[in-house]
Amino acid sequence: MEFTEAYKQTGPCCFSPNARYIAVAVDYRLMIRDTLSFKVVQLFSCLDKISYIEWALDSEYILCGLYKRPMIQAWSLTQPEWTCKIDEGPAGIAYARWSPDSRHILTTSKFQLRLTVWSLVNTACVHVQWPKHGSKGVSFTKDGKFAAICTRRDCKDYINLLSCHSWEIMGVFAVDTLDMTDIQWSPDDSAIVIGDSPLEYKVLIYSPDGRCLFKYQAYESGLGVKSVSWSPCGQFLAVGSYDQMLRVLNHLTWKTFAEFMHLSTVRAPCCAAVFKEVDEPLQLDMSELCLDDDFMGGSDAPGGHFKVRYEVMEVPITFPFQKPPADKPNPKQGIGLLSWSNDSQYICTRNDSMPTALWIWDICHLELAAILVQKDPIRAAAWDPISTRLVLCTGSSHLYMWTPSGAYCVSNPLPQFSITDLKWNSDGSCLLLKDKESFCCAAVPLLPESSDYSSDE
Repeated sequence: MEFTEAYKQTGPCCFSPNARYIAVAVDYRLMIRDTLSFKVVQLFSCLDKISYIEWALDSEYILCGLYKRPMIQAWSLTQPEWTCKIDEGPAGIAYARWSPDSRHILTTSKFQLRLTVWSLVNTACVHVQWPKHGSKGVSFTKDGKFAAICTRRDCKDYINLLSCHSWEIMGVFAVDTLDMTDIQWSPDDSAIVIGDSPLEYKVLIYSPDGRCLFKYQAYESGLGVKSVSWSPCGQFLAVGSYDQMLRVLNHLTWKTFAEFMHLSTVRAPCCAAVFKEVDEPLQLDMSELCLDDDFMGGSDAPGGHFKVRYEVMEVPITFPFQKPPADKPNPKQGIGLLSWSNDSQYICTRNDSMPTALWIWDICHLELAAILVQKDPIRAAAWDPISTRLVLCTGSSHLYMWTPSGAYCVSNPLPQFSITDLKWNSDGSCLLLKDKESFCCAAVPLLPESSDYSSDE
């Protein structure tokens, strides 16, 4: 892997959908860099510090959220002189997003008073009253024709279906939830999955015409659903729960066909490979160097040179487990991280009670494929959008990768660079790595058909 030099950032950074550009927030300036040369191709100055950025799907426009104002500014890469400013006045702006046609911006006001659709073509706007959430609760169909928006009035949750062509309300129906948390269209646009409050285990699947297709409840009297995710193929629905289990439903009967437990101790029989991150001191041959006694006396300083590698462990093995306090809300337990591979064959999970372990499950064989045990809590994990390859970071200077052939560690050569977040570009050729005040990119080689990586690369 090849790494670029570090560049300054003070906020969000992200690739454009066409993978040609990187948008970087530096205080009140928005820098657009070319992904090949990393030269600044456009520089836009906003009216305040940038809190949020999002590309339009056509990669021609980009919006900046200035939530301290609060205000939205949008820019065009093809027409740098074009400007757009959205201000909701006293209502404020809590969140903004693009519509699938890249010509409308949806903003949610503070206190969820209304959601507004702003047109960049004719300056028209449409209002939807009482949206349920600020940043969540809005989902678009894959073909971009319809939007589902969560609303709440008279202490009851509703789904509003809007046409993304005319932005007219096509239908409104009530849903059987206590406190709806989020919604997602299925990849084939045939169903909408709805998550309920964590206080009650309930996952609801509705058809676009308002019929409840299935109500799933794994248990009662306990904290319920923590994460929900459709597989890219649309055939599976994964549900992560506070009881530290992952359940997978099929899209035909909506029945559970797999239940995966996250135990603190893994015992035989277990066919999964367990990779544990270990430090290995660098063996430096200094026999031929002439060093005086003073230098040799100072060479025993703690924290010598180490390289990091994965070591394959034997079972049984016990992972570090954190028991959450019983008197605090939002306990750190259950499946907090849940992500599918691009081919829907694998799914990775993290049980928040064991934040240093990443579990990788094989859906085709319904078994545990691998466990990655890190020294530090896992900050982020992301699948290659093209190949079956998983990359994760823990806030250290290393990247950790897994493929069905094995796991390996990659050291970042930049000094004092701790990788706290990572993102793939859309063609899987480059990774964006973030530190606290800087970022860099890493060119990722294409994955060969049979990749033979050793664990200490």
